[in-house]
Amino acid sequence: MKVGLFFGSFNPVHNGHMMIANYFAEFTDLEQVWLVVSPHNPLKPAGSLLNDYQRLHLVEAAIGSYKKIKISKIEFGLPKPSYTINTLVHLNEKFPQHEFVLIMGSDNLVTFHKWKNFEQILENYKIYIYPRPDSDGGELKNHPSVKIIQAPLIEISSTFIRQAIKEGKDVRFYLPESVYNYIDEMNFYKK
Repeated sequence: MKVGLFFGSFNPVHNGHMMIANYFAEFTDLEQVWLVVSPHNPLKPAGSLLNDYQRLHLVEAAIGSYKKIKISKIEFGLPKPSYTINTLVHLNEKFPQHEFVLIMGSDNLVTFHKWKNFEQILENYKIYIYPRPDSDGGELKNHPSVKIIQAPLIEISSTFIRQAIKEGKDVRFYLPESVYNYIDEMNFYKK
C-alpha cells in the first residue's frame, strides 16, 4: 500500500489540514494518508501546545469514519526530539509491506536541506509537495524524488485559530465540527 505521511503538531487540527489530507487521499496515487501527530519537544517551551493525547483525540475526532485517513502516534514511542529519518526507519521496520511518501508544504521544502540525514530521505523516499503562500519550494523542487502536487492553496493556520480563540472569536467554520465542540467544551486556547 502506498501511504502518505503528513507530519504535524496539529495544535489544533483544522479544516486546512483535513482538506490537504483529503486531497492527497483522493486525487493522487496514495491509497491512505496517515496524520503523524508529533509529540511535544521537551527542549522547546510548551506555550499553548495542548498535551499529546488531547491533540491525538482531536485528530481522531476530525477523521471520524473516513477510511482513507488514519492517525499515527508512532513518534510518541520514539526518542525525543523526533527526527523524520528515525520515524521513517521505524515505520519501514513495522510496516515493510507499505511504501511511504512524505507530504509537506513547499515552505518546508525550502529548509529541507537542514533536516537530519535529508540526503538519505531524498534517496529512499518520494516527497509530495503542496503549495504554500509565498513559497515556490526552493532549490529542491526539481529533485527527482520531489513531486509538486497542484493541491488547492489553503491559508489557514493553527496559529491563526489559537489567536482567534484567545481573542474570543468564533472560529467554528475553520474546524471540523467535532473538533470545534471539544475545544469549546474544554475551554482550550482561551488563555
